[in-house]
This record gives sequence, structure tokens and C-alpha cells, in this order.
Amino acid sequence: MTSNQALVAYWDSSAVLSALFRDRHSKNATAWARRPGVHLISTLAWAEVHAVISRIEREQALAQVLVDAAREALDRGPWHRTNVSPEWDLVRDLSARWPLRGADLWHLAAARSLKTELPELRLLSFDDRLAGAARAEGLG
Repeated sequence: MTSNQALVAYWDSSAVLSALFRDRHSKNATAWARRPGVHLISTLAWAEVHAVISRIEREQALAQVLVDAAREALDRGPWHRTNVSPEWDLVRDLSARWPLRGADLWHLAAARSLKTELPELRLLSFDDRLAGAARAEGLG
């Protein structure tokens, strides 16, 4: 990405979760979240992140104040919600090229679909297989 290109980042759930909860990728996720530009989150990532937060809450793995803070950070974070729907044929084609789980395949196809209108778009993921596929598809 050149300096005159605006940042457009599509965040998968692994990236969002690393921004919300401390893990080995949190420093990197926080640095991305602070970068100026457009940060996109899909309804699928939104659902996946809420499912994790609710599981943490049910299992009482963190104090309630931290669970509440994670929800608030998700609501107030840099993310703009998108109702992207991946192109059907693209899902089929990408599934033949990449051994990804269904949700990761969906994120890859969604990002590729968005890239048609947003050529500077990058897919931010801390899942190794998805990140590798994204780089190979010109999204890294």
C-alpha cells in the first residue's frame, strides 16, 4: 500500500477478538485499529465475536466488567458495519483453491467481492490459513 492510498481493512473475527482481548496478536490488532482509514466488519464477524463474548460471559472466564468493556469496545470501535454478501461463484471457486473452514471461506469471498469496488482493501486476519489465502488473493 502506498502512502497516498487510503487504508481499507476488512476485519475477520480473529482480528477483532485480538483487538478486544489480550492475546499474542493484540499489539498488532491495536496498531491496525488506530490507523486512520475505513475499518469494515461483516455481519458474520459481528455474530462470531458476540458468540465468543457471550461464551466467555456464560463460562465466567472473565470478570463481568471486562465482558461489558469488550461489548462496548466492539460497539464503539473503529469498525463500520457492512452487509456484504460474497458472490456465489466466487465462494465455489475459492473453495477449490483454499482448504478453509466455512466461515473463513466466507470472509475471504466477502473481502474479494468488496475488493471489486475497493481495490485498496486488505483482509486482516490472525488465522494463518486465512491470512495466507488472503495474501495469495491480493488481499494481504
